[in-house]
Amino acid sequence: MHADSSNADADAEPLLEQFRQELAHCRRLFSEGAEQCIAAHPQRLRQESSRFRQRLLELERGLLVKILVEIAQSDWRWTENEYLLASELFEHCWARRLSRAELKQTLKEVAARSSELSWASLFRPFAEYPALRKRIGDLETVLLRVGNLAAKIDGHVCPQETERLKWIHAELHRCLLPVPLDSEEGSAAAKDDSAEIGLAEEIACDGAAPLAERSADEPPKAAADQAALETALNELQGLIGLDGIKRDVSELTNFLKVQRERGRLGLPQTKVSLHMIFSGNPGTGKTTVARLLGRIFGGLGVLSRGHLIETDRSGLVARYAGQTGPKTHQKIDEALDGVLFIDEAYSLVAERGEDAYGNEALQALLKRMEDDRNRLVVVLAGYPDSLDRLLDANPGLASRFGRRLDFPDYSAPELGRIFQSMCEANKYSLPAAARLRLLAGFQYLLDRSDEKFGNGRLARNAFETAIRRLANRVADIAPLTAELLTTIDADDVLLPGAPDEAYRDLDAAATRISTVCPGCRETVRSLAAHLGWRVQCRRCGHGFRLDWGDLERGR
Repeated sequence: MHADSSNADADAEPLLEQFRQELAHCRRLFSEGAEQCIAAHPQRLRQESSRFRQRLLELERGLLVKILVEIAQSDWRWTENEYLLASELFEHCWARRLSRAELKQTLKEVAARSSELSWASLFRPFAEYPALRKRIGDLETVLLRVGNLAAKIDGHVCPQETERLKWIHAELHRCLLPVPLDSEEGSAAAKDDSAEIGLAEEIACDGAAPLAERSADEPPKAAADQAALETALNELQGLIGLDGIKRDVSELTNFLKVQRERGRLGLPQTKVSLHMIFSGNPGTGKTTVARLLGRIFGGLGVLSRGHLIETDRSGLVARYAGQTGPKTHQKIDEALDGVLFIDEAYSLVAERGEDAYGNEALQALLKRMEDDRNRLVVVLAGYPDSLDRLLDANPGLASRFGRRLDFPDYSAPELGRIFQSMCEANKYSLPAAARLRLLAGFQYLLDRSDEKFGNGRLARNAFETAIRRLANRVADIAPLTAELLTTIDADDVLLPGAPDEAYRDLDAAATRISTVCPGCRETVRSLAAHLGWRVQCRRCGHGFRLDWGDLERGR
């Protein structure tokens, strides 16, 4: 039964019906997401499935209430149609209609409480569970529709509501786009949200149980290690580009597997140093690969934990005499049985002049690398030339790092694929004209790049800029369709540092793109208008999707 809409404007009834449909869509999303999580994580959620289902529905209620309150209160008043919308929402949440007095009192209470609740705490399950991460795009779409309907229910969208919609959209992306990796830092952050999650439960008007903890009924350690190893290796192979890195890590993994089996058979084993140098410009995937390496070493049994501790000079070198040694040892202790990743490692020792504190940290690191050689892997990362100077100036350091992985800058097509992966994760489509503009901008910046070129960070910044520009472009359009909310146009693409000349003479119907056919490995060419289409190689007949390629200009 729906709330009484007899007092609604004639134009408001269609919006109320759309609102009901979106609420039903949201409920299906959370219900299906709960079942997918339970199916995907049986060991973790099997004993707590009913509590987990209830928890997600409580978060759905808190989320919907927060969006409605944010929009309705943006102009500091509640209108008759907004009261009707709130009545629909509360009936959806608690399956009962409220009288006008109850409605006003409930709104007053939840408005006061929802202002204390952060978006991050509401979205936390979508960051914790891979099964829910796949539904982030659907979640964003339905929530934006709910927000837009709340703004339009009075027949017009006032400037305050427009600004609030844009702010909510920005908050959604701030919380939804980053996908936290499993780490101790992530676990700590999750615990810090506990107070706000409790608040969400109060808004939901139900006592919520905490998310299910890992069941004691775990698979045997050997099977778990093998599963962790395969997962980490698959994630490595799934990274965009980095073919040389993947090959080197695969060879090292195979070598360590063989040595492990020799040890099990009582045969002599060849010991190798696993300390490594990661050289490359920012945004080339060094930290991501280091994290995966830790998990690979953990799955192989080389390291008992395989976690990653990131640090730099500031985490090892103190400001006063007598403090650097203890500080360095403390950071190394955190990394024991895992990987210590030292970014901008060349800054450990000053290039000019005496650096007693830096040298003290370096000597402590070298000693612990030897003393704890079976419990610690150290990775030094940074710009290639700067790392070379550090190693040339410290022969004792260079001798302990026998393995070097060079991380090249991404090509323009690879940057496009990174951009596309973010689109796919968040349910955005990317037409050919937008892909062509991205390729042109990325190539322009690459041709003029230096060691500070952003690489993957540039692609992320470009994506975040594009979705902000999309939001500004469609905010005042009614009705907002799913296509409008999810299609990134060429005009939405703007790369910082790429001037208008980077996009000059771009015509998808005339510009050609070259790529390598996956079937015959020969170079094939096609019109840029076919970007994103399925094409066929004329040489071998192999069909494939032309997602990206090299831009050919003046040919």
